[in-house]
Amino acid sequence: MTHLPIDDHQPLLKQGLLRSLMLMAWMVEARDPYTGGHLWRVARMAEELGKSIGLPDKEVRRIALAGFLHDIGKIGVPDAVLRKPGKLDDDEYAVIKTHPAIGQRILAEHPLAHLVMDVVFHHHETPDGRGYPMGLSDTAIPLDARLVGICDAFDAMTSTRPYRKGMPVAKALEIISHAAGQQFDAELAGHFVALGNAGAFDHIVGHTDEGIPLGVCVSCGPVIQRYRTTQPGEHADCPACNARYEWQQTGNGLHAAHVGKTHGSQSLPLPDTSLMHTLLESWSPLLA
Repeated sequence: MTHLPIDDHQPLLKQGLLRSLMLMAWMVEARDPYTGGHLWRVARMAEELGKSIGLPDKEVRRIALAGFLHDIGKIGVPDAVLRKPGKLDDDEYAVIKTHPAIGQRILAEHPLAHLVMDVVFHHHETPDGRGYPMGLSDTAIPLDARLVGICDAFDAMTSTRPYRKGMPVAKALEIISHAAGQQFDAELAGHFVALGNAGAFDHIVGHTDEGIPLGVCVSCGPVIQRYRTTQPGEHADCPACNARYEWQQTGNGLHAAHVGKTHGSQSLPLPDTSLMHTLLESWSPLLA
């Protein structure tokens, strides 16, 4: 792999390049109405797991960044597949399986590719060799990809879709434990399950930011996201249908109340600039 050179004395340029990658990843998530907050959750769980196995702080930050960017290749997946409300058929699943290779191509010439490429390309490989795209097995799979792969699968299991509710945390941890050594790295799975049983992911599952839980559309099931700066009385639209919600203050914080329908076509929600700034600050030391 080759990539364009970058002057080490241009920190603002490097930050701009990192921000561009984060925005690209966020655009993918914004197109998918069923996975809001997925990238943040995977990044946060990867951070917790990396710390638990004693990785250096800089490596933990790098893997968290890679967790946020792991699905960047889905930018090349058609909306008809990415936004399908039901289960994918075999042909559609084959399209989804192209996203690691698309991500690799997107990043191939990027100056920061070395920070995240292994995760982007290999996070669906499995120790038993039945994963994709290369069918790697055991330690031939890069450590960071094995680590993010567990977090990615756990979030998929515990997240709600229109055709099924998210699993309870305990059930998802049980599945990971039983699949250790086959679908998941045995040692990492052991650490992950221990963290989960200790409640380390309770503030992450079902959230889009620290202390900010997801809302759910009563009409079709997709998630309703709110931001750090959201105030009572502001509106949010379901990204999949024309349902409109108003954020209302309750004893437990803000609640998304269904108040009617939008008028006109749906548009992608804007990124949470406050969250993006916080994440950029956390990962900027990787550029030094």
